[in-house]
Amino acid sequence: NKNQINHIKESQIKDIEHKNNLLQKEIEKHKSLQSERERISHDMHDDIGAGLSAIKLQSEILKHNIDNKSISKAEIDELIRISEEINLSMREILWSLNSSNDNVRKMLDYCKNYIESYLSKTKIQFTQQQDIENPDTIVSAELRRNVLLIIKEACHNIVKHSQATRVIFDAVEGQNFIRISIQDNGVGIQQARVDGYGLTTMKSRAESVGGTFNICKETEGTKINISFNLNKD
Repeated sequence: NKNQINHIKESQIKDIEHKNNLLQKEIEKHKSLQSERERISHDMHDDIGAGLSAIKLQSEILKHNIDNKSISKAEIDELIRISEEINLSMREILWSLNSSNDNVRKMLDYCKNYIESYLSKTKIQFTQQQDIENPDTIVSAELRRNVLLIIKEACHNIVKHSQATRVIFDAVEGQNFIRISIQDNGVGIQQARVDGYGLTTMKSRAESVGGTFNICKETEGTKINISFNLNKD
């Protein structure tokens, strides 16, 4: 009888521990969802809200100039540019929210397409290469979002500062890691202007999701590397 009672108690304890673990996971999931909601709210406030305010301001300028019959092509182009930026920001937010994009292949394809589209407005030649062992490996929405923001900053730097004629996007995914590099053949980065290139922010974004960020000053141009561990669970 004692053995039976002990066995029942042990079973009850295991059951309680199991329920506690499930509850803890549910709490962590709730915290993660809350954090994601706050991030989305912040992104929409910064990107969409600021863009709409700019459209309102530009529209008022156009309205004023209509009365004076002095509308310029540059003013209309500016309104179109702002609208395109808002549209792009909305698509990026929706992409980061869509759970069907939570894998290595779709993340890298989106990043590659972004770079290609961004550079298409310039004379910079773009090439890419990928070595992916497990294309369906899950990546979090937070990691995808931060990788994209780093790549956006890198593209901005290349077009604005590098004077490059060629850019190479290289991605390697292995058993538990992913490594992404973007290399240009431009003039390189002067040490005195490192902070001005947003590199500190890029490093912080990588580290916020457990990754690393570094800059290689090539004999020709600049190469940035970002690496992340991947959770196979």
